[in-house]
Amino acid sequence: MKFTELYDELKSIYGELGKWWPGTREEIIISAVLTQNTNWQNVEKALVNIRKYCQGDILQCLGKLSEQELSELIRPAGFFNIKARRLKNLLSWIEMYDYELDRISALNTDKLRTELLSINGIGKETADSIILYAFEKPIFVVDAYTKRILKRTFDIEYKEYDEYRKLFEETFTKDVKLYQEFHGLIVEHAKAHCRTKPLCEQCPIEDCFYKIKGKSGE
Repeated sequence: MKFTELYDELKSIYGELGKWWPGTREEIIISAVLTQNTNWQNVEKALVNIRKYCQGDILQCLGKLSEQELSELIRPAGFFNIKARRLKNLLSWIEMYDYELDRISALNTDKLRTELLSINGIGKETADSIILYAFEKPIFVVDAYTKRILKRTFDIEYKEYDEYRKLFEETFTKDVKLYQEFHGLIVEHAKAHCRTKPLCEQCPIEDCFYKIKGKSGE
């Protein structure tokens, strides 16, 4: 299988996933930070707390909380003190735009990414997740699953995050819906078959470097 065929191959296996990342625009922004170093079940528990506490605009609501109050609210997501600090930094930036997400959305992708990356605690994966899923601008999200699948399936490995991102953006049409679904398909495949300890015998992708050459992607 060629790298250019990866999207079609994964879609034939897992079907239509659509946007994949759940929630409103505001919830996606928050969950992009909450999901760092934890699983989605824990993120959802924290989001339940947030929805119960904040009846209106959750961004303005959370922005008014102290760091300690916020950490208690998001405790189920783990690393809650660190994440509360990062969320406060992110919310302070959003407050500079008067919590008007349409104003932020009006920024071009490069400027939006630069501003997000200037926020303490917001790395490239988190920033790109917010850009792609919350503001729906065509940028490809790279995570550990992406790197694992590229290494194992195609023996592709880079040193820098943006090298992976550019590979996808230069190979596949820059399209929001495509990138959203593609990222979701990669995550689903990594969870189902291409795990830390791969389930190669069950994997429907036969033309895989790892299988053929017997080399570990770890």
